[in-house]
Amino acid sequence: MNHCQISLPRKLTNQLLHLAQRSPDTEVCGLIGADINGMPASCYPVDNSAATPATRFLLDASQQIEAMRQIREKGETLFAIYHSHPHTPAQPSPTDIQEASYPDALHLIISLNTKGVLEMRGFKMAGDSAEEVALNLIEA
Repeated sequence: MNHCQISLPRKLTNQLLHLAQRSPDTEVCGLIGADINGMPASCYPVDNSAATPATRFLLDASQQIEAMRQIREKGETLFAIYHSHPHTPAQPSPTDIQEASYPDALHLIISLNTKGVLEMRGFKMAGDSAEEVALNLIEA
């Protein structure tokens, strides 16, 4: 997926922002599945099993496997991995980049470190680099 701009349905975006707001002191995380047309369609929240969930995220292994099974069963493909940053900007940390797997997936980062306005940015991560991808909200 080498797009310079990604379209995200507003309803899905609002769901992600709501999940982040419900846990303002820990990084929330999960997967997003895309429909047969490649459009992001479904959100699959996964528990954060990191030892320090306030500053790191680690997808719970069994829940991640279950989410991937649900994505396949619905005929979807993995579109994105999302997580929040409760106290830092919406940009990948060195750990986020280093531990990124699934190089074809978009990485969405939601920041709660803003004055009343949530921020979400998208990145393609591979190797030691992260390249920002513009996000375009659409009505779907």
